[in-house]
Amino acid sequence: MGLFDEYDDSVQANSNVPPLNQGFDYGKTPIRGVNVGGWLIIEPFITPSYFKAFDSKLGVVDEYTMSAELGPISAKVTIEKHYKEFVTEDTFKEIRDAGLDHVRIPFGYWAVKTYDNDSYVPNVSWRYLLRAIEWARKYGLRVKLDLHSVPGGANGWNHSGRLGPIGWLNGPNGDENGKSSLEIHAQLAEFFSQPRYQNIITMYGLVNEPRMTELKVDRVLKWTSDAYTVVRDKGYKGKIIFGDGFRGLSTWKGAFSGLDGMLLDVHQYVIFNTQQISLTHSGKIEFACNTWGPQMIASMDKTTGFGPTIVGEWGQADTDCTEYLNNVGVGSRWEGTMNATPANGQVLTPCCPGGKDCSCKMPNGDPKDYTAEYRRFLKMFAEAQMHAFEEGWGWLYWTWDTESSTQWSYKKSLVAGIIPDKAYSREFNCELDKIPDFKALGLTEGN
Repeated sequence: MGLFDEYDDSVQANSNVPPLNQGFDYGKTPIRGVNVGGWLIIEPFITPSYFKAFDSKLGVVDEYTMSAELGPISAKVTIEKHYKEFVTEDTFKEIRDAGLDHVRIPFGYWAVKTYDNDSYVPNVSWRYLLRAIEWARKYGLRVKLDLHSVPGGANGWNHSGRLGPIGWLNGPNGDENGKSSLEIHAQLAEFFSQPRYQNIITMYGLVNEPRMTELKVDRVLKWTSDAYTVVRDKGYKGKIIFGDGFRGLSTWKGAFSGLDGMLLDVHQYVIFNTQQISLTHSGKIEFACNTWGPQMIASMDKTTGFGPTIVGEWGQADTDCTEYLNNVGVGSRWEGTMNATPANGQVLTPCCPGGKDCSCKMPNGDPKDYTAEYRRFLKMFAEAQMHAFEEGWGWLYWTWDTESSTQWSYKKSLVAGIIPDKAYSREFNCELDKIPDFKALGLTEGN
């Protein structure tokens, strides 16, 4: 697909939202969207086949090490094939048909530029990013651009392209990497401030999941203010999004005063800490309704929180059983097999409710084999989160598709009947409906 001078912004995703050439009433009309994760940055649990192709002794655990092991020529062939096949125009049609209206597109800095010692395939993903935007336009979907990886890495996790130490605003090259990421934003913002993109790229993400529990908070705040200025100075007029940094929503009260159009992004999962993953099935739904919902309300109120708040990632998986979710070769909290490195990240005691008979068989199995009670739970859990997150500006599910994991794929969940056919038409409402006792209904807590 090429870029032509003519484009049509009269398209409407569905009757609940305006066409692209009319303003979206953010804060009143909820965002209902999805990520196309694992595409322009390859993630092990989304496409595990790429990592199974290597001997474990080679240490291939992320896109950086995969590209290095393949070498520049083979890496380009392999990764561009992934770009071509994993997301296509049909992806965006299917997203529209699911009743969704926004798409978050994560991409790495190497779409724009690479640096010394980088093994990433340079610049190729840029072409596919532009194609995706045009496909989104064709189906009336607004886009949230997401710079998912910055030079040096803002969190050290594999979904940022490289697992390991944080080198952004941290370590000997931290300042240099912070400056480089501002330069990348200058290029991106100038390009996407063109009239062609003003109706469709309505949200612009500065950095994904900065790990502010390990980074110096004041440095991240200063960089964020600087990045805001860079993006605005280049002419971008849409919403500018910053991540909560795992600090908790209430800590952002009063932040970035005077910077108009800022939006706080929080990512909500119950499976990445031992307290929440051990909640019962009914308890997880109660947590969504009675904890996340009120948190969103408090965050939206400037007397108690930042103000405009969105959930940029969430999922319906109730376990962390999915292969490679916790890194290549690492087990799960659920079964107590999380043999992570370093040792303080290990969880070797089963964390399913009660800590006994914890099994990944059903969560990792064919959804046709799910019990009726488990299927009902998964759909209700998804709908409870949708309801809770619409107490704020709305939500973007992680992610549209995976190779094999149904519970991390909106597309596969639709086929399995564990997510509503249309995002705007749901059965469960936190305020009106009673949460059943799934254990009493026969759903085994250890799955």
